[in-house]
Amino acid sequence: VQLVESGGGLVQPGGSLRLSCAASGSIFRFNVMGWYRQAPGEQRELVATMTTGGTTNYASSLKGRFTISRDNAKNSVYLQMNSLKPEDTAVYYCSLDMGGSNYWGQGTQVTVSS
Repeated sequence: VQLVESGGGLVQPGGSLRLSCAASGSIFRFNVMGWYRQAPGEQRELVATMTTGGTTNYASSLKGRFTISRDNAKNSVYLQMNSLKPEDTAVYYCSLDMGGSNYWGQGTQVTVSS
């Protein structure tokens, strides 16, 4: 199983970015895909997850600014990030949970700075 993220970059405060992640390999029909992030010197933290059935779980502090979505046919998950703040700066990791196993992407850097 391989996860490939894209869409990170440098954005000014108040701006938006959309992250994408595509999973390839043997993917179970039921799975949970999502996003986590890790800022320098901090632990990795939940951003949002979404099941194949559409159930979502958000970090409470991010709900309203960030929106997760997915395309099951493409084994892909997306993260729309709006009203970005400098404290959103982190490496964002795509995750896939299925069959008791957990997989991670390589991470994509998001930097929010003027």
